Amino acid sequence: MHRVQENITITDLKKGSDVLFRRIYEDNRDKFLNFARKYHLQQDDIIDIYQDTYIIFHNNVMEGKIEEFTSSISTYLFSIGKYLIFDKMKKNNKTINPDFDLSIIRENEELVDPNLDMDQNDLTIEQVLLKKHFATLGKKCQELLTLFYFRGYSIKDIIETTEYASENVVKSAKSRCMKTLKERINSNA
Repeated sequence: MHRVQENITITDLKKGSDVLFRRIYEDNRDKFLNFARKYHLQQDDIIDIYQDTYIIFHNNVMEGKIEEFTSSISTYLFSIGKYLIFDKMKKNNKTINPDFDLSIIRENEELVDPNLDMDQNDLTIEQVLLKKHFATLGKKCQELLTLFYFRGYSIKDIIETTEYASENVVKSAKSRCMKTLKERINSNA
């Protein structure tokens, strides 16, 4: 089952093969639903989140927003789904069980780019520089800044959804990431 997905390429998917998309949908559905149950969401919400995750995946492929897979298709789907789960929990004012092992979804995880929907021609010079240099940051900095600035997570939310141990650690890591980003942007100006 997993090996079949490894052999599926972006080119195959861009041809719009209903068979391949259906296979991806079916191969990942139960795994995702089992994973999402750990967040104690309603079953209907979990199913809706998987549907939304799959639609985002399908649209990203068909609109050319994914040029190649840097991880497995499952990892890519789970990455999208994880952020949708966190958004749903935030709307419901729920927190993640502190005993939940996030490492099962953090391994080789691909971050969702907050600028995916933005056309390069619509960006200001500052936004182009931000996008360019944001991509050069490490994955941890990208995740931290995305959660805080793009997703609107509080410091406490970030502690609950990541491996950071305290508010001070999050604040100093965020400060270092922002300093690095600003230095890279300023060196390019």
